[in-house]
Amino acid sequence: MLDKEFCDFLESKLEEVFVNSPDKKINHFWCDGILLPPIEKYCSKKFVNDNRKIGMLKVFAGLTGQDEYELTMNFGSKALSRYARDIDISECWQEMESNWLEVDIENKKITIQLC
Repeated sequence: MLDKEFCDFLESKLEEVFVNSPDKKINHFWCDGILLPPIEKYCSKKFVNDNRKIGMLKVFAGLTGQDEYELTMNFGSKALSRYARDIDISECWQEMESNWLEVDIENKKITIQLC
């Protein structure tokens, strides 16, 4: 389930990843909040199951933490199963050494892959 608690968890994880990133373009980034999609259907179980992702989340990130980025969360099998059963998906967070995060600074987009 996506709620304020998950957004807070995700915000802290993104900050951790940014600080520890070997990529000099993002290792001074901050994350200062995440907003859920403005249209609730984009977080519905059916939509997530059919599309295997949630898009249209807003992340305030960047060197000041105030640049607006679009966040897309892609769901792997475990995350889909947990989401469908209203079980916390924060357990589906990927390890930093795997290829699960993409930051497109030019287009202001962040994509993450949950397991």
